[in-house]
Amino acid sequence: MKPGTVALVGAGPGDPGLLTVRAAELLGEADVVLVDRLVHPDVLKHCRADVEVVDVGKTSWTGTAPRQDEINAQLVAHAQSGRRVVRLKGGDPFVFGRGSEEAEALVEQGISFVVVPGISSALAAPAYAGVPVTARGYTQDVCVVTGHLDPEDPASRVRWQALAQGPSTLVVLMGHDRLPLLTASLIRWGRAASTPAACIQNGTLADQRVVVSTLEHLARDVAEAGLRAPVATVIGAVVGLRETLRWFD
Repeated sequence: MKPGTVALVGAGPGDPGLLTVRAAELLGEADVVLVDRLVHPDVLKHCRADVEVVDVGKTSWTGTAPRQDEINAQLVAHAQSGRRVVRLKGGDPFVFGRGSEEAEALVEQGISFVVVPGISSALAAPAYAGVPVTARGYTQDVCVVTGHLDPEDPASRVRWQALAQGPSTLVVLMGHDRLPLLTASLIRWGRAASTPAACIQNGTLADQRVVVSTLEHLARDVAEAGLRAPVATVIGAVVGLRETLRWFD
């Protein structure tokens, strides 16, 4: 990586063993790493001993929460000073990671950047739970959406009413806190209450927990089990394959 370059790097879904080879290489070259909250600490073992690590997690270990424009400004400043910069994000930078906003900020300042995709928890968490998001005879389509806004919130661009009619498999990220609203909305707009559904906490990690239920009872069962964010939610017939394909937890 050339001095003055920023690498937007996906750290993967949690398990540090799922980090890509290219991500590890760039971490070893970096002068400064701006890291998100959900990145496993072992990922940073690929860095040089003299690297500067900056915590920019939105719910950070330090109790501070930099705004996105502040993070953008830090990336620009470090690059303009001639440093090799890695912006390390959980999952994939371009899957609900706001990586595109950071890339746009770099483009505006004429700063070179590269993108290193990471394995998204939208795929990895279900896989570690024994739930393939597509399977012959079950589904040929899958949709990944964010659940961080109320389905009735005008600011939400997720077309929940359309999603209730399809696709066959629906993966919801960041929806733990609004699970009762999300499931009720899908049922109200036509998704069968009996649809198999699962929530996966800390997917791919040793403390992974999975709750399998139906769309109607998922929120109740997750609350009773005490699952906490981060949680990936999978809705669709493929959830029924877990008992056959379960291998990790």
